[in-house]
Amino acid sequence: MAQPPAPSVHVQAEDFDPGREQALLTRGRRDIGALVSFVGLCRDEDGALESLELEHYPGMAEAEIARVADQAFERWPLQGLTIIHRFGRIRVGERIVLVIVAARRRADAFAAAEFLMDYLKTRAPFWKKERRVDGAAGDWVEAKSEDDAATERWR
Repeated sequence: MAQPPAPSVHVQAEDFDPGREQALLTRGRRDIGALVSFVGLCRDEDGALESLELEHYPGMAEAEIARVADQAFERWPLQGLTIIHRFGRIRVGERIVLVIVAARRRADAFAAAEFLMDYLKTRAPFWKKERRVDGAAGDWVEAKSEDDAATERWR
């Protein structure tokens, strides 16, 4: 049995193509029985939001996400995974994050994808500032209590 590839982790300003990323992860692989993907989009918050400004510390964000990706490999028998998280100005409707998990079995792929998204939503080293449609100063976005509760189940 082939060793799964190292997690692919990218923090970038550019948009990404989920189909291309899926093809890269599965190319030439016959041992994958399940592929779970999640794409997070910038939502408009009932018409009040124009965009989000995402900041991070280069190098630190990638290393921390890779550390958690390694934890996913330790917890579930995965065949591979890809994580892409954007930074900079993300307009409403644009993609922010992509998580693709490959496994032999769907339960492992679903669980690992949820684990990774719960982490990215609450603990990843990104700071989000709202840019409002009306030009008013936006707030820094905090994790919601329900997101924190979801993350706690993985401890």
